[in-house]
Amino acid sequence: MTHILPISRRDLLRGAGALVVTIAAPVIDGAMAQTAGTAATKPALVPGQLDTWLAIKSDGSVLAFFGKMDMGQGVDVAIAQIVAEELDVDVARVEVVMGDTATSVNQGGASGSTGIQKGAIPLRNAAAEARRILFDLAAEKLGAPVTELTVADGVVSGAGKKASYGELIGGRTFNVAMTWNNVTGNDMVASGQAKPKRPDQYKIVGQSVPRRDVAGKVFGTSEFVTDIKVAGMMHARLIRPPHAGTSPIAVDEASIRSIPGARVVWNKGFLAVVAETEWRAIQAADKLEVTWSSIDAPFPPQSELYDHLRKAPSIARKIERENGNVDQVLGQALAASGARLIEATYEWPFQVHASMGPACAVADVHVDSATVWTGSQKPHFVRDGVARHLGLPIDKVRAIWVPGPGSYGRNDAGDAALDAAYLSKAVGRPVRLQGMRAEGHAWTPKGPASIHIVRAALGSDGRILAYDFLSRGFDRLEIASNESNPRHSVSGQLMGLEPLPSKVFGAPAERYVFANKRLAWEVVAPWLASGSPLRTSHLRDPLGPQIHFASESFIDELAAAAGSDPVEFRLRHVEDARHRAVIQAAAEKAGWQARPSPRPDRSSGNVASGRGISYTERAGTIVAVVAEVEVDRTSGRIWGRKFTVAHDCGLIVNPDGLRRTIEGNVVQALSRTLREEVYFDRTGVTSVDWESYPILDAMETPETIESVLINRPDVAPSGAGEPSTRTVPAAVANAVFDATSVRLRRAPLTPERVKAAVG
Repeated sequence: MTHILPISRRDLLRGAGALVVTIAAPVIDGAMAQTAGTAATKPALVPGQLDTWLAIKSDGSVLAFFGKMDMGQGVDVAIAQIVAEELDVDVARVEVVMGDTATSVNQGGASGSTGIQKGAIPLRNAAAEARRILFDLAAEKLGAPVTELTVADGVVSGAGKKASYGELIGGRTFNVAMTWNNVTGNDMVASGQAKPKRPDQYKIVGQSVPRRDVAGKVFGTSEFVTDIKVAGMMHARLIRPPHAGTSPIAVDEASIRSIPGARVVWNKGFLAVVAETEWRAIQAADKLEVTWSSIDAPFPPQSELYDHLRKAPSIARKIERENGNVDQVLGQALAASGARLIEATYEWPFQVHASMGPACAVADVHVDSATVWTGSQKPHFVRDGVARHLGLPIDKVRAIWVPGPGSYGRNDAGDAALDAAYLSKAVGRPVRLQGMRAEGHAWTPKGPASIHIVRAALGSDGRILAYDFLSRGFDRLEIASNESNPRHSVSGQLMGLEPLPSKVFGAPAERYVFANKRLAWEVVAPWLASGSPLRTSHLRDPLGPQIHFASESFIDELAAAAGSDPVEFRLRHVEDARHRAVIQAAAEKAGWQARPSPRPDRSSGNVASGRGISYTERAGTIVAVVAEVEVDRTSGRIWGRKFTVAHDCGLIVNPDGLRRTIEGNVVQALSRTLREEVYFDRTGVTSVDWESYPILDAMETPETIESVLINRPDVAPSGAGEPSTRTVPAAVANAVFDATSVRLRRAPLTPERVKAAVG
């Protein structure tokens, strides 16, 4: 409920408001200090209040409260630039406070590359509104009309006098209402009376401001969630079923009595040990004697994965787009003079986040409140999930984001937070829960395995007459992309909570114009419905790599069948000017020479080289990638030697940050294309370490990654955290085809598969 006070804003700022003193929460046993906000008297967090978004400190510096977080891409720096731009202060004087439910509202966490695209909107509006109010205050203080005032680095000048933001309002609240769209999450918008600046007025936005976290990471001074310590805390280890689908039916607590202070926490299928030190917790987990229930092997042999995806009945189906009469034209393709029916199936495995370390969380739960330190990319949803799990009101739970070992979707960080909170309540003390590498690989949610069946009718003139794309895979969201409901955690399901699968998949994102076109998907049921180590959820650019590995490889197959240059063939079917410009920019920067693939002068020697192109769209961002690869015929090794990326995400806030984000996309996507595959047997995941789940190492990274950044100040910024990821796999596969004349349709493109195909 909003309470309207019978005083004016000006009267309030003259002295009716409370004094606000900038403080920070105390360091907890030497661990990372958490910013508590501007003061104990900071107004309650309401999206429709300016003070929720911004505070001016007494020295004139600015605090911006961001309800998302940064995963090492520099989103916080871009937010600081946007706020500094609207306030006309030096960007170094803007501190972005992220991911703490005590200081920010729920803007959806880091999801869908929406940090700038959506998360920046209310902060931009709030900064513009704050500047308007500060000018009103300065006009009164300086005795000059607002229209005659100027500002430089937070100092307003007029009538021969000056006043800093700190003098005008530093340490006090604005107490100004904003308009809120009543949406929580990514689409939250709050706006004031002021209009933000036009792009042609920008001085800070568009500049390459350095990231602020690099030095701490390089020199090892940054602290992570694994470093959090709370007085009196215990250490915990989970004991997961050794055989998927089983539950403990007897636990011999006497087996760990020799370990001082070790205790067991057991609730149905959930089993854990806690102890006074981490080493004792590890020992207790190793020594605890457990009798497990028996169950038939829930999974088939891995060799049957793709056959299962072909034959299993669908539990959900959707046609995302359809125009013309695809079936009729495809049926006529063989009979039509000069027309050809071309078909292919592509296969993509389960993949895992493989974060640098397994999950960790710390929870301090009391009878009527709880605090959780988490590495999850969605701390506000962690707060909601912990509240539900413990039966506490949401406003009595605080979740504090602290950088963790990795994120990019729904990894094991959210589960760890809920588990730590449950254990803290059970033992009545703070609990630090740390996973082990095998647990991190085996039990974190997986990116779903899928197949993609594509058919097209190719006319004698080289144009596509009909196009039919069907994805079949496991649910992209067997558990939700956030941790707000314990039903979507593995421990919640092991405790008996009913799963809530979404039964969704996806379709290609591009702007090809075909007279007859259908994009559809189907979902098949999971092998194990609850508590599965193969449960699926979001992994960076959910479904993007596998769908576009198929769609852009197939477009390349069609170009080859038509005897056309792959770039020219794409442009033949793309009409949108922005999309055409991106494809052309990548080709031009890469020095693309028009010719069909495979290359006519293919080497018969040990090493073959080739180039390939791929083009995609994601949420308004358009990307084209040219990959140049070398293929060693003897070893089967593929080296992605050079990548050229053309990238159009509208207005560019920080060019250097964008360039580094693209480079990270390329390297991570290349790893998934060449190396990453989850292996499993009849009872569980067997890819439990870096040997059985290898990722790209430093010696395999590209020699060169060049970016063509297409800046469009007239277009609102869209995301950059994921679009390049989906564009890389097909570019690599198409380059391999160009080099060898062999089409690889199953990922990853491992040396064994390359040797078998090329040999």
